[in-house]
Amino acid sequence: MGEWAGDMRLFIRDHLSLIIFNAIQLFFVLSIYWLDGYRNHLTALYSVFFGFFLLTIYLFFRYITNRSIYRRLSNPFHNWDEFVLTRNWSPLAKAIQTLLRAQYRFYQEKIRRYESKQEQHLTFINQWVHQMKTPLSVIHLTLKGKIDPIFESIREEADRMEKGLETILYVSRLDVFEQDFHVERIPLHSLVSRVIHDNKRSFIRNDVYPNNRIDENIIVESDAKWLSFMIGQITINAIRYSAGTGEKIEFSSYRRGKNLVLEVRDYGIGIPTRDQKRVFDPYFTGENGRKYRESTGMGLYLVKEVCNKLHHGVELESTAGKGTMVRIVFHLL
Repeated sequence: MGEWAGDMRLFIRDHLSLIIFNAIQLFFVLSIYWLDGYRNHLTALYSVFFGFFLLTIYLFFRYITNRSIYRRLSNPFHNWDEFVLTRNWSPLAKAIQTLLRAQYRFYQEKIRRYESKQEQHLTFINQWVHQMKTPLSVIHLTLKGKIDPIFESIREEADRMEKGLETILYVSRLDVFEQDFHVERIPLHSLVSRVIHDNKRSFIRNDVYPNNRIDENIIVESDAKWLSFMIGQITINAIRYSAGTGEKIEFSSYRRGKNLVLEVRDYGIGIPTRDQKRVFDPYFTGENGRKYRESTGMGLYLVKEVCNKLHHGVELESTAGKGTMVRIVFHLL
């Protein structure tokens, strides 16, 4: 009944001008009879009735022949078959269906070409990243055991390149996330320890120190690779904005209601209040980004995106000049 009412409303709006025109036309016909001195009211009313009767028959025929079109326009379809399989009798309906079929094929072809280019781009990025890892590995091997400050500077730049390549690789995989994750039970303390170990040179160079206070018995359900990436991005930010302070970066966990929270806290420069609402936006660097040229504005954005896909929560609290806390919230059953 609801669908029929919607179809009829659209049909009446489409033919409203015809109905008004027909009523005006009948009014002028009656006026001509009246001005000519013809005073047989019953015959005049009969002619009006007959005119409206013919109009009703015409409108009924139009509605029946084009009902499928009005139904589709009143109730947008969710897949192509809902429209294609509809029986259409009128030339207008067939013409509209032919047009939509042509447009559908056109856009399908454009989507296929776009997807093909996207796949080629992702393949190129992945291959390029893996190719760049080889010379970086050679650089690290060459620098092994070298303690000269010059070599330390080269090692630092190589570490930055390695982190950048890792970020590019994860960004390229984000579009095919559903094909690249595996949920498992993860010892949180061990995973955080591995992240700390991967960034140990960065901790030392920037004069900040990790403090892993997570209980060794805590287990979370997530994807180990993506969770490690997220914690790594948060850790890199914490190190960058705490450089030279001699402070600790604390990793802790606790229960909050039915959830488990992983908290990473630093005591660095913090984030200005006006920037905090946008820290999860892509490419947003804010005031701190103007002070630290290494900022890309992608770290926390990627953390947010991966958390959404893994159905984890992410929170941030910060006070300018006192530090920042980033929390990953695991929703427990």
